[in-house]
Amino acid sequence: MKRFFIALSGFVAAISLLAAEKPAHPNIVFLFADDLGIEGINCYGSDRFKDKTPQIDALAKTGLRFERGYSAPLCGPSRCQIMTGRYGFRTGGYSNQAAHNPSAKDEPSLAKTLKQAGYTTGMAGKWRQMGESPGDWGFDEFITDPTAGGYFWKNSYTKNGKEVNAGSEIYYPDVCMDFAKDFFKRHRDEPFYFYYPTHLVHGPILRTPNTKAGTTEHEALYNDNLAYLDKQIGQLVSELDKLGLRERTLIVFSIDNGTAQRSFTIGGRQINGHKGTMLEGGVRVPLIANWKGVTPEGKVLKDLVDFSDFYPTFAEIAGAKMPSEFKFDGKSFAPQIRGEKGTPREWVFVQLNRNFYARNDGWKLNQSGELFDMSEAPFVEKLVAADTESADAKAARKKLQGVLDELKPAAGKFPTTDERPNLQKKKKRKQGKAEAASNR
Repeated sequence: MKRFFIALSGFVAAISLLAAEKPAHPNIVFLFADDLGIEGINCYGSDRFKDKTPQIDALAKTGLRFERGYSAPLCGPSRCQIMTGRYGFRTGGYSNQAAHNPSAKDEPSLAKTLKQAGYTTGMAGKWRQMGESPGDWGFDEFITDPTAGGYFWKNSYTKNGKEVNAGSEIYYPDVCMDFAKDFFKRHRDEPFYFYYPTHLVHGPILRTPNTKAGTTEHEALYNDNLAYLDKQIGQLVSELDKLGLRERTLIVFSIDNGTAQRSFTIGGRQINGHKGTMLEGGVRVPLIANWKGVTPEGKVLKDLVDFSDFYPTFAEIAGAKMPSEFKFDGKSFAPQIRGEKGTPREWVFVQLNRNFYARNDGWKLNQSGELFDMSEAPFVEKLVAADTESADAKAARKKLQGVLDELKPAAGKFPTTDERPNLQKKKKRKQGKAEAASNR
């Protein structure tokens, strides 16, 4: 009997030690790629890239894949929405040109909210559309590109607000990956949030360190860029495995908007639209969640999710308190990550400049009152006649109009004059400079 109690005491002590060493809440690693819609990822049915994204596919195979994740049509407003949990008309971050408008002094910040829950926060990659710096928005450590161009092959970068001269040409995505891996190692014993917004596969489509010498053909270079993105995802996941952090880390993978300037096919059918459009190809993006031992393996959900949902989801996972003084638009999908049904949202909202729409399971209604049948999306979006007698269409219009009436996006934070004429002037100035340069 004495031996039994000694053994039991040892067992209890071991369990207590493990409980003490394990953080109360998991790490959160948000892997965020650029300019690639669902038709560019194998596990979403891509024809061109079949079996070409094995590391991303592995996250889906051992985790949870959402079929209907919705971004904004461009990277700036998508990033504003992630950072604040609020739609662009509320923050003023409704376009790439206006993404600098939201200020960390006036808006909620996801990183700051997680910091208040005891998380160390880090970021590596693209920031340039957002205003201020990652540090202003709550990131303890960060690395980013100092200019809008030259963000692949370059000789400098910005680290914690200070420009670093590398002394020779570097491949910036590799610098970001090394920074992330070092962050994981140094903070392995405390909960952390790491945001990894890579530039891959944003243009210009250049060679990667793995590109064969002499390769210049665009399609081959594009394939190399996608392969390098996938490789880096695998390297970061492997580092978490190596450090023994997978069971303590929620990994989320998504992309800022649809594929740039083109759309690929799924099952032989062309996706409708591309980056910059208010069509499915501009805003329907991959979304995968993987938390080893927690997320159901290989599960696929049709739940609607938009980018305002990351803020409340990560806050719930972290046990963080949402700021009470703001109107948030997001809805947490943390229950789904834990394998529960949750309460999926009934509609998503998408905006770019003064264009917007609300979309539910089978329909979408835009700012002009146009109703679309989305039963064949993402391939077809069928405009419904305004005088239709369809009871389903009438019911959908009424319901979605009620959503827009409650949101009131047209009354949001817009400039007193439209930005588009100014943008046209800028384009003409650039064209004029280019013509003058070519004539010299």
